[in-house]
Amino acid sequence: MSENSHGIGGLTFDAKKRAWPNEVNVLIALLAIIAIFEILGQLLPYMGNQSLLFDFDTGRDGTILNMARLKIIILQVSITGIIAIGATQVIISGGIDLSPGSVVGLTAMVAMSFAQTALVNGNPNPKAVFGDWAMDLPVIIPVMVALGCGIAAGMINGLLIAYTRIPPFIATLGMMVTARGAAKWWSKGQPISFPTEDFGAIGNGMSGWSPVVIFIGLAVLFHLILRFTVYGKHTYAIGSNEDAARMSGIKVDRHKVLVYTIAGMLAGLSALVVSSKGLTAQAGMGVMYELDAIAMTVIGGVSLSGGRGSILGTVLGALIFGVIISGFTYLKLDAYYQEMVKGVIIVAAVVLDQWRRQRAATNA
Repeated sequence: MSENSHGIGGLTFDAKKRAWPNEVNVLIALLAIIAIFEILGQLLPYMGNQSLLFDFDTGRDGTILNMARLKIIILQVSITGIIAIGATQVIISGGIDLSPGSVVGLTAMVAMSFAQTALVNGNPNPKAVFGDWAMDLPVIIPVMVALGCGIAAGMINGLLIAYTRIPPFIATLGMMVTARGAAKWWSKGQPISFPTEDFGAIGNGMSGWSPVVIFIGLAVLFHLILRFTVYGKHTYAIGSNEDAARMSGIKVDRHKVLVYTIAGMLAGLSALVVSSKGLTAQAGMGVMYELDAIAMTVIGGVSLSGGRGSILGTVLGALIFGVIISGFTYLKLDAYYQEMVKGVIIVAAVVLDQWRRQRAATNA
């Protein structure tokens, strides 16, 4: 019997229309991709029966998992994943942000300027930007500078979008170009290096796992915020129907500014992590980060039309992203194939999203 009466107004429940959460579909896709790479590792003659994620020589790490490759996969997506957490909130609210990569470049340059040590091997720092007053400062200062730069960039984006009615694409595109130019201007295009040990520990602490811990911690925090707070409910409401949200009393413009400000702050934090991990800052840092972050959200099931998606889906999308990149390296394929596959995956994910929306509308 496929239909059961609720007993209220003649409404019925059709079991055939039940659907599990979208995150389950993303998880299945992740497992399928891992399985494909594992099978290819066994079938391709030149691979020598290698495994992507497993190491059956348990004498190495005491586990059947290849911990070295797992660490690489998670690390390579954690920094961009921090940006993706902000991008998820922006896209759910019905917007788009093209500026995080350039904000990372600018923020890394500015923050590193306040994180330098005075002496390098007993000699004055050859990359010094400021005078002695800005050397060997407490680590909290470059941290606050980085977060402040990100917050300022995000707030400008939000104010332009909310109060001048500029389309998000144009407003954030302008910030992308401006921030990249400012990053190159900051030190006349020269890299800035030699930070203090405390600053370097931000991206290299906990035996190199600190970026992952930061990413996971932020993912859990914002998952709870989006699911259980007024901020989250308003974000989804605005993305679903901005006019209805405005009529229901939500301060839409102010909320948009807040969403973009949070996204900017997370871009600043990402810059802090990547510059401290590499112990240097360059104006070219963060190139394509924004597109990778958007790809992670789309793969994770966040709808580019707004109003639907989750941080959990984005985390799974980031893992898919990392597995694909690492899998191509594992199969010894040239790097440019990765870029082509990224493009195909993004388009396929958007097409799938549109199909799901049309099907939902048809079955409603």
